[in-house]
Amino acid sequence: MTYQRLEGSRIGNGQKHCIIVSKFNEFITESLLKGALDAFRQHGIAESDLTVVYVPGAYELPATVSKVLSSKKFSFSSIVCLGAVIRGATSHYDLVSGEAAKVGAISQTAGVPVIFGVITTETIEQAIERAGTKAGNKGYEAATTAIEMANLFTQIG
Repeated sequence: MTYQRLEGSRIGNGQKHCIIVSKFNEFITESLLKGALDAFRQHGIAESDLTVVYVPGAYELPATVSKVLSSKKFSFSSIVCLGAVIRGATSHYDLVSGEAAKVGAISQTAGVPVIFGVITTETIEQAIERAGTKAGNKGYEAATTAIEMANLFTQIG
């Protein structure tokens, strides 16, 4: 059987990316952002082709993604959302993580990849592990996914 294979590469030359990062739990999200910026640079994207938008918390990610997508000022190859939602003693965790996950619905009609790089953890220790220690850096992973998906979307047309 012969089929056509489409697969995005991780070469980001000429791409422009937007990173929207939550300031809440900044000790974690700054590590995620650093990982994303490192990944973009390592895969050929100039710093001048990156835009970083800071929002108060993960709850504000979906509205900001929608605003960036509808803006006439900007055009991006992808949007990467970064945040850290850590469970506490109240139901606030469920509300915030549920709202942040709405970026997935936006991505279905966005026309460009919208990458969900929000970590949701039970403990601060788990968040630290996902922001650059034992479990790697999920910000780095989100950026490489953005590059690959942007290339795939270009191939699809």
